[in-house]
Amino acid sequence: MMEDYEECLAIARSELTLARQSLNAEIANYPTPISGCDAQFNHLLAEREKVRRTLLTLDDAVFVPTPRSPTPNAGVESR
Repeated sequence: MMEDYEECLAIARSELTLARQSLNAEIANYPTPISGCDAQFNHLLAEREKVRRTLLTLDDAVFVPTPRSPTPNAGVESR
């Protein structure tokens, strides 16, 4: 079971990396001049940021509170 979800995460990372590359290429090839109110270009930038944040989130360490360690800075209670 462990391999199944890790494989899914690897596929997600791979697909998101491809999406980021595609967005980068589309942004690089976007016709100039670009005005500040170009909604399509701004949408591409927003989508690229969404993909970037999602990739970072997949690699973030997540704190799960427990009765022995209720907050990230509480340390581990010994009994």
